[in-house]
Amino acid sequence: MKSNDQIITALNGVLTTELTSINRYFLHARMYRNWGFEELNEASYKKSIKDMKQADDLIERILFLERMPNLQKLDLLHIGENTEEMMECDLKFQLNQIKQLRDAIALCEQEKDFVSRALLTDILEYEEDYVDWLETQQYQIANMGIQNYLQAQISDGD
Repeated sequence: MKSNDQIITALNGVLTTELTSINRYFLHARMYRNWGFEELNEASYKKSIKDMKQADDLIERILFLERMPNLQKLDLLHIGENTEEMMECDLKFQLNQIKQLRDAIALCEQEKDFVSRALLTDILEYEEDYVDWLETQQYQIANMGIQNYLQAQISDGD
C-alpha cells in the first residue's frame, strides 16, 4: 500500500526526531548515573527505550507504506552540562517535537491516512506526558532548590 510523498516525509521527520531522542536520553541517563542520580538515570533510560519502540513502530509503518525509512539522519542533541540545563534542553526539544507531531497528525487527517494518524497520536500522548514530567521536575527544582532536588534523586540502593 503506497502513500503520498508528504505523509512519508512527515513520518520520516518524526522518525528523525525519535532517533535523535533515543541518543539524547540515553546519554542523559548515563550522565545522571555517572553523577549518582539514579532516579533521573532511570527516567531518562526508560524514555530512551520508549523512543526506540516508537521509532520501531514508525519504521514498520513506513515499510508497510512501501517506502524506505531514513535512519541516516539525526538532529543535534543539545546536551546541557548540568541537570538544570539538561532539563531545559529537554523541554525545548519536547515542545518542538509536539509541534511536529501535531502538524504530522493534521496532514494525516487531511490525507485520510487514519492509521498513521493513530500511530502519531499515540506518540503525541506519550510526549505530552513527558513534558508534564519535565515541568514537574523544574517546579520541584524552583521550589526545593537544586541541591535538595538532586539529593532526592539519589537512590539508597534498595
